[in-house]
Amino acid sequence: MESKDISLPWPELEFGKIQDTLETLHQWIQIVGKIRLRTMPWQNHSWHTTLYLSPHGLTTQGIPYQGGFFQIDFDFMQHKLYVSCAHGASLSLDLRPITVADFYEELFQKLSNLGIHVAIHGSPNELETAIPFKENTINKSYDPKAARTLWQAMAKVQAVFSRFRSEFIGKCSPVHLFWGAFDLAVTRFSGSPAPLHPGGAPNMPLEVMQEAYSKEVSSAGFWPGSKDFPSAIFYSYAYPAGPRFAEQEVLPKEAFYSAEMGEFMLKYDDVQQSKDPEGMLWDFLQSTYQAAAVTSGWNRAELERYPG
Repeated sequence: MESKDISLPWPELEFGKIQDTLETLHQWIQIVGKIRLRTMPWQNHSWHTTLYLSPHGLTTQGIPYQGGFFQIDFDFMQHKLYVSCAHGASLSLDLRPITVADFYEELFQKLSNLGIHVAIHGSPNELETAIPFKENTINKSYDPKAARTLWQAMAKVQAVFSRFRSEFIGKCSPVHLFWGAFDLAVTRFSGSPAPLHPGGAPNMPLEVMQEAYSKEVSSAGFWPGSKDFPSAIFYSYAYPAGPRFAEQEVLPKEAFYSAEMGEFMLKYDDVQQSKDPEGMLWDFLQSTYQAAAVTSGWNRAELERYPG
């Protein structure tokens, strides 16, 4: 049998072409993420709230509910949202240009029809402007190509993040999508307690941030950009950061330190356009982690599969 090439290319991400769809999707995934938040058993650092990449889009994975479980999936191939239940019933919603308010109403009606009754906090988090979902008639764009391109970029990123995660034998998060800021992230922990976090994220409870950063971390992620920063980036930061963290030399040469954000950054375009995108991203992840581990004095011999 002839083997097939099933690899995906690194897609171009032109922010101007994906912006409207990205802003609408951000609202939609917040709604779905909040459903998972309210129905999943609590896990440390809010890991119970996140979404995950799937072969066709994004998924909540299985959510326990009243003796059974259900799952919500964004499918960016068929451009549908599926709600599937363990008892066999399922319903779908077409992903199309509709307002956040209409999406909210239609989704909760579908859930009710399946016997799933969930009450969520009805406004977005981590956004400066938090229009209640029921009232948001501003965001209403859905370009199938933009949605699929964004998912494809995250799929390529996840493959590298997953390999990077495998090198660490200490406590480490899954590779997961935080719907608050719309970033795909993976976080390593030193095992030491961290000082109380000061907070600062818009529309985010202080106690949530303080629990999330209750332990010393080195965290890396992919963020698709916003109208205030119209460029997809990779980032890497430490909390708490050692006094010499920002001074460390990291790879590749295109990476830079943002004093404003307190983290190292690498533009997605630089990775996508390189001869070896996976290698470039790997160098960024590894060198910025080392910057955190060295300057904060992590016990690398106990935390890394191949120390040093």
